[in-house]
Amino acid sequence: MKPDLQTRTPKARGAVTNAVSRYETVSRHAETDGWEMEEDLPTLRTEVSIERPRSLITYNRSPDLPFDRSINPYRGCEHGCVYCFARPSHAYLGLSPGLDFETRLVARADAPQVLRDELARKRYKVAPLAIGTNTDPYQPIEREHRIMRQCLEVLEECDHPVAIVTKGTLIERDMDILSRMAARGLARVGLSITTLDPMLCRAMEPRAPTPRRRLETVRRLTGAGIPVRIMASPMVPALTDPELEAILASGKAAGAGSASWIMLRLPREVSPLWQEWLAVHYPDRAHRIMSRLREMHGGKDYDARWGHRMRGEGPYAEIVAHRFQVAIKRLGLKEKLAPMRTDLFRSPHEPSAQLNLL
Repeated sequence: MKPDLQTRTPKARGAVTNAVSRYETVSRHAETDGWEMEEDLPTLRTEVSIERPRSLITYNRSPDLPFDRSINPYRGCEHGCVYCFARPSHAYLGLSPGLDFETRLVARADAPQVLRDELARKRYKVAPLAIGTNTDPYQPIEREHRIMRQCLEVLEECDHPVAIVTKGTLIERDMDILSRMAARGLARVGLSITTLDPMLCRAMEPRAPTPRRRLETVRRLTGAGIPVRIMASPMVPALTDPELEAILASGKAAGAGSASWIMLRLPREVSPLWQEWLAVHYPDRAHRIMSRLREMHGGKDYDARWGHRMRGEGPYAEIVAHRFQVAIKRLGLKEKLAPMRTDLFRSPHEPSAQLNLL
């Protein structure tokens, strides 16, 4: 029997293929060479290139988001979450949102200095800065490059509020900085848990820490006085949404004080990548999952309208939203938190009060 290329996937990677982006005029397809034998796919090694950014802070006006600015120390993400809505951003680099997104990464080495320069501009007006809203700042390559650590040092120096979203347990390394900032009302963390099932997690998020290990990170962060929000995101209909209450309860037990949820989003190239993954890992549920998603998006795989894209609409979306509200009320979790402080901010080029006394 000839090997079926569609059911063979690279080891420890999320995407099944490396399909070209929407900007490419040609496509690539894997084909058997005709030999009647099974062969292992080549191991895909992670490659990291260095970018010298001229600007870092990205601003948005989306009413769906609780922040108006963010930074990303890295492009691409080695965690390899197959559903990641950030995958299409790799197309801007001429790379595939598929396997390239999780194997050909970009480290923005000068990000800390660029951040310092942007915060020092006279026209800069302080507001909470979000990190990790596109790619994870605590993905494995941060251990070597330490760009996130250096950015936090800049933010702490000028008392700038920061909200971090991550799946990475490497954030524990920076608890010294975050605990000092949190004590001044300047830091909070959102930790994403999609499923409590370790096998499903390994298939969907192949290089992210296990759910149990992430819950331990919640315990350690909250133990250090850092506010943590448990993020049950994304919820996948007919696959992970039955776990919603269990995820929230586990987060609460670990010390989380607030919670949020988002439905699975499939923008641009993410939809075909996700459907390829379903065909390999959950062919028996693929039709049901996609039917539910289309039901919430007017018959389409995804609807990008503001006020709609994060949770969809219709009876199924309303049921999940209601379940979330009932669960957080029962558990004593908050949905909205008090604003972080902005009155302490000082330009990184200004002398501190301590120096002014000398």
